[in-house]
Amino acid sequence: MSGVKIPWRFLAVLFLLPVFGEAAGRNILMVVTDDLGTDLGCYGNRVVRTPHLDRLAAEGTRFTHAFCTTASCSASRSVILSGLHNHATGQYGHQHSYHNFHTFENIRTLPVLLAGAGYRTARIGKFHVQPEEVYRFDEVLDRPPGEKPVSDRNMAAMAERARAFLSRDDPRPFFLYFCTSDPHRSGSVNTHHPARPNRFGNGPNYAGIRERVYRAEEVPVPAFLPDTEATRAELAEYYQAVARIDQGMGRLLEVLREAGHYDDTLILFLSDNGIAFPGSKTTLYEPGMRLPLMVRSPAQTRRGVVCGGMVSWVDLAPTILEFAGVSFAAGQFHGRSFLSMLEQSSPSGWDEVHASHTFHEVTMYYPMRVVRTRQHKCILNLAHPLPFPFASDLEESATWRAVKARGDDRFGPRALSAFLQRPRYELYDLERDPDEVMNLADDPEHAAVFERLREQLRVFQEKTGDPWVVKYRYE
Repeated sequence: MSGVKIPWRFLAVLFLLPVFGEAAGRNILMVVTDDLGTDLGCYGNRVVRTPHLDRLAAEGTRFTHAFCTTASCSASRSVILSGLHNHATGQYGHQHSYHNFHTFENIRTLPVLLAGAGYRTARIGKFHVQPEEVYRFDEVLDRPPGEKPVSDRNMAAMAERARAFLSRDDPRPFFLYFCTSDPHRSGSVNTHHPARPNRFGNGPNYAGIRERVYRAEEVPVPAFLPDTEATRAELAEYYQAVARIDQGMGRLLEVLREAGHYDDTLILFLSDNGIAFPGSKTTLYEPGMRLPLMVRSPAQTRRGVVCGGMVSWVDLAPTILEFAGVSFAAGQFHGRSFLSMLEQSSPSGWDEVHASHTFHEVTMYYPMRVVRTRQHKCILNLAHPLPFPFASDLEESATWRAVKARGDDRFGPRALSAFLQRPRYELYDLERDPDEVMNLADDPEHAAVFERLREQLRVFQEKTGDPWVVKYRYE
């Protein structure tokens, strides 16, 4: 080959490609659920049955302090797939219908970076970001030509649809992005109670799934919700959808084993944002942003690790790329890899996360920026003169409608007036006030903490290219 000139661009690609002989343990499966909180057995819930997810936690690492950065479906998924806060991706809110938010065309996303490094990539289920070219996958498994689309509420059927991709005789490692629409709210018919609407897509018509029905009186009511008959009924339906996720996850992992890849695949399980109840989804209070994250790496020597390191969804892309052996530039992502933490219970230097939420539906402009430490959370409500806007599915929920019908002046532990109309800054001591009720932003005893966190928020906005940083100059 002497005398043959190889174009430098080709050499650059070669340096990015993993050596396939060394990449046998570099397959990646990321499972993203829709509006799931930490309502799983392995997170301490004693009612819901999640044996397959509990086993995954026992065989990998369960994070106790994992956070989304924006409590809205499309915006959060843009963060998961880019490693950037949504104010930098341009996916400020929902992709679908008249909302029509787009990610900037110059964003280099996880599937594109992995494909460029020699991975074969596929997605199945809820996508909810655009444009597709920015989030390009080689294959879309739920809509192959000539085949009926598979329900993205039936993870068991989705797993079977993914079988061919997982089992393919191909020397390249794979990345499968597997997204269920459970346990998102639904407006479909409730087959168990035809007289009332079904709020979580439940029913007996999911092949491979045995529906588990929960009684309203047995479900625990989270502190942020009112303990009412309406709330309990909706939580019971939500639990039913959670149990369906667990069965589907069990089937997916069984298919992965049958394909011979369970022990050479990085498996991640998470949710895009908190549960679809007022006070959680679309808010950056703890129920909206503190979420499940379980990771099982084939390289782990310690199993069943419970890790207290504080991570967020901007950390997912760099973690996956490090596992894949794909190099990236310093500062390319807003997050950092937590791969080295998987065998640590109390890693140092992981004691703070940031969050950035702007829209949900296009009518729901309410930008919030957050710094969350071990003890404190500081929320900047950039549009605080506006009342807090409601997502349509939350406003129509039986939980919220019952509060309105009774004329209650509280929603859970919080005054209803404080929930609907918020100040510019909120500061909470999460050790003493885990329900985030006592705003300490104007408390003289907490002035030093408030000033420090407020400055950290400003620096965070500047460092991450937040367009809303102009508020500091013009207001």
